[in-house]
Amino acid sequence: MPVHPYRREGGPSQRVAGRLLAVLAVLLGSLWLTPAPQARAAVTLERVTAFGANPGALEMYVYRPASLAPSPAVVVALHGCTQSAQVYADNSGLTTVADRHGFLVVFAGTTSANNINKCFNWFQTTDNRRGQGEAASVRQMVAHAESAYGADPSRTFVTGLSAGGAMTSVVLAAYPDVFEAGAVVAGIPYDCTKDSGPFVCMSPGTDRTPAVWAQRVRDAYPSYGGPWPRVAVWHGDGDATVAPVNATELRDQWTAVHGTDQTPDRSDTIGPNGTRREQYTDSGGRVVVEVDRVPSIGHGTPVDPGTGPDQCGRTGTAHFIASICSSRWIGEFFGLTGDGGQEPGALPAPTGLTAQAVSDTSIALRWEAVGGAADYAVHRAGGRVAVVSGTTWTDTSPAPGSTHTYTVAARDAAGTEGTRSSPVTATTTGAVAVCRTASNYAHVQAGRATTTGGLVYAKGSGQAMGLYNTFVTHTLKEYPAGHHTVADGGCP
Repeated sequence: MPVHPYRREGGPSQRVAGRLLAVLAVLLGSLWLTPAPQARAAVTLERVTAFGANPGALEMYVYRPASLAPSPAVVVALHGCTQSAQVYADNSGLTTVADRHGFLVVFAGTTSANNINKCFNWFQTTDNRRGQGEAASVRQMVAHAESAYGADPSRTFVTGLSAGGAMTSVVLAAYPDVFEAGAVVAGIPYDCTKDSGPFVCMSPGTDRTPAVWAQRVRDAYPSYGGPWPRVAVWHGDGDATVAPVNATELRDQWTAVHGTDQTPDRSDTIGPNGTRREQYTDSGGRVVVEVDRVPSIGHGTPVDPGTGPDQCGRTGTAHFIASICSSRWIGEFFGLTGDGGQEPGALPAPTGLTAQAVSDTSIALRWEAVGGAADYAVHRAGGRVAVVSGTTWTDTSPAPGSTHTYTVAARDAAGTEGTRSSPVTATTTGAVAVCRTASNYAHVQAGRATTTGGLVYAKGSGQAMGLYNTFVTHTLKEYPAGHHTVADGGCP
């Protein structure tokens, strides 16, 4: 029997490779077996070869619409297994929505050199953690888009299909300070593989409590104290590759992150096929999580070919399914299609936005008045955070040592926002809280705790932590330096 080139007979690598290949085959099912037809009238993409250290060895492609807006929003798009950046650009409908509304699209691509089936490696810790591998490469693409194309850092979004949807979960959790919102299409909750194999995560799926799911997101960036990205979840009811229960688990994860319950605040149907939309709002009435359950389709990106205002995308290529133009509705959720005041309005952008005073836990903003403005909306990565009548506002929510980007828009008497200002970024002063999760034994060995009579106590606070062994695990928050407190319920 011929030996597979990625397999070494007789050792652990044989078993690892076999399991990996099985997982990758299932991720896109028939897409591995059935070659995709040639794309029609391929979308023109710009290849970017130098966008940073690129530790994940990804490829970067950019789509610039003819009517690119000044300081445009940027949407990062992540394809599914065996697909490519070009295939996703040609068929998903994202470029059509970008043409209509003037935002930039960055299509990230992976290759068979990274993964035999060209999947993003959402299940590997070397690629799904902040500052590492593919996740870090996506972050570097965003930074390049900001510097090279003038993209607005306060309007950065991400979406993806299947393995790209799972990687969307990864970058939202790992870089909540970068992405304002994301849309996961047929994807999986962040860090599902912490205690389940990727095959199990996909189908039948992994059931965890909202609190457990949310903690995994918080653990991706323990010192983060800013607002969390809003998240839309799209899933076909008939998906046999990534079980539809993953849509519910994603909802549980991100509603808990935002501190909301799992009961929809609004429910309706959208599109020509009656897609069922559930929306979950925060205390201010802002939609922070949305779940769109698409009836009668399997595994893929929902599209609706045509030239109507609610149509986009192409069929004829595997895993682009005639149903509803999901990209159009995702653009609306992101606030890029006129909803939420992202497009230029009648009132001009405020000028002179500056961070006048910065402390450990506050950032004071000031801007110039706009004639005819009734009030002003202040936006921070994650959405609108305040509406104020004057030209000053102080954000008192940041953690010490955290960085935040703001824009301001004038509003008319009807509450319609005008064009947003140029962004300003500020970093609070002071020490940053550091969180570490480990066994009691490891905490003592690292000097974060002490032991007396077989029991362990947090150094600085003296909080009891239980027995001195490797089985009891706690999260300790260090702030200020040398003072540790138990933070198992959430950190910082």
